[in-house]
Amino acid sequence: MTEILNPPTGFLHPFSIRTASAADCPSLIPLINAFFSIETFLEGTRTDESRLTAMMEKGTILVAEDSSARLLGCVYVEVRGDRGYMGQLAVDPAHQRAGLGRILVEAAESHLRKSGCKAVDIVVLSLRPELPPVYRRIGYLETGTGPFTPQRSLAPGVECHGIFMSKQF
Repeated sequence: MTEILNPPTGFLHPFSIRTASAADCPSLIPLINAFFSIETFLEGTRTDESRLTAMMEKGTILVAEDSSARLLGCVYVEVRGDRGYMGQLAVDPAHQRAGLGRILVEAAESHLRKSGCKAVDIVVLSLRPELPPVYRRIGYLETGTGPFTPQRSLAPGVECHGIFMSKQF
């Protein structure tokens, strides 16, 4: 899957969205870790080669890249029966606030629809209160809350739960 897109406001050149391969891991790891460095309530980095490889075996990572093959952002999608899961949306800090995140969400939703999904689910962490309103604006509704079981340890004394949201197609 490679799709060339016209650039949104803030981008000077076209970019493409395609499925990531194992060869992208050396570029994806620092991109994802830089984006999620704001999550100081979790210890360690968001991803590494083994975690990213496991995700690629279970689902698909879509990447946005410019004409020089530099990765600008990514999103993880996984088909779970007739529902899809989307996570780990990350945009290079130099390209944030220009609409690329929304384009990646739309690409993820399109991928899941084409895979036969009727809805997409996401989990937002309670410690990221700025995120639910962002997802509500693009059609996601809160469906409940539940335990958050991170792959990394929470900082001592920090409590967190997941806010489940979904969007019907």
